[in-house]
Amino acid sequence: MPVQEFGMSLTRRTLLSAAAASSVAAFTPFKRAQAATPVRLLLSWFVQAEVGGFYQALAKGFYAQEGLDVHIDMGGPQVNTMQILTAGRADFVTGYDFQTLRGIQGGMPLLTVMSSFQHDLQGLMTHDNITDLAQLRNHPILISSPAHASYWGWLCKKFGYSPAQAKPYTFNLQPFFLDPEMAVQAYASSEPYEAQQRNVPVKFFPFADLGYPPYGTPVLTTHEFADKNDATTQAFVHASLLGWQDYMRDPEPGNALIRKANPRMTEGQIMFGHSAMAKANVVEGGDTKTLGLGCMTEARWQATYQFMVDNYLLDKTVNWQSAFTAKFTDRAKVMPA
Repeated sequence: MPVQEFGMSLTRRTLLSAAAASSVAAFTPFKRAQAATPVRLLLSWFVQAEVGGFYQALAKGFYAQEGLDVHIDMGGPQVNTMQILTAGRADFVTGYDFQTLRGIQGGMPLLTVMSSFQHDLQGLMTHDNITDLAQLRNHPILISSPAHASYWGWLCKKFGYSPAQAKPYTFNLQPFFLDPEMAVQAYASSEPYEAQQRNVPVKFFPFADLGYPPYGTPVLTTHEFADKNDATTQAFVHASLLGWQDYMRDPEPGNALIRKANPRMTEGQIMFGHSAMAKANVVEGGDTKTLGLGCMTEARWQATYQFMVDNYLLDKTVNWQSAFTAKFTDRAKVMPA
């Protein structure tokens, strides 16, 4: 994408013609808005169901109840969220664990304060005759450039793929639809929808089921911001987690704001995305039953660090412990409904 560019589909690519940025403010009375603390959340990608919890928190007034006046800005392929965050032009951004650790390696003071999803929604989409990813040896696989810096090397080692199998993924699924031997990187809530619209039977193999360790759609700030604005950070995390909890039960309030912020997103696309997240149990799965929504563990972050080191994506000297804190989600303790 940028971070979620790892799973960007043709549907997402068509969104490039949408406005480069969009803001939605919490619907609060004028007097309250004057007194509220302004907060800017910058998304790593376009507005869609995969960020629905934040829009639900706006629509249901959870941010306002915490004394926050939150604006959500839409990202995209030309938006460098980490630079904007570290320059102080955003208070929080959505990111990706690999991107965070590489940023820390480069000297950025990044801090993850919550995860949206307990695992990433990335995987491979194949035609429906494939029952195991090992069957893809010698098959062409459409892979984007960022995938070479994340999971492609791991897939090659795990399933015996060769570098020659990787073909450029331009976020056009037409080659996949035409070639029954081809597979393509995919995001559970995106590419399969496009295949469904084309009546092409497919299978989706989530990387998380194979041991791929990163969390999904984490929220980051900087160490300095969190230290100086502990109460604001706590309020934002708590309201966001309430938004995610509520969105998975009744998404329509958040979806109404999603459609307003990004008119190119159809109702079918939004509902497919919501359904895919529910099916994968990414919001309320994993460790949330005991630790609460948005939780992150040292074991998982260490696994992501080790994955990157083992696949030559990160220097082993990187201080991975500085990449996250669980204190805000621990305090919030928003449990699965």
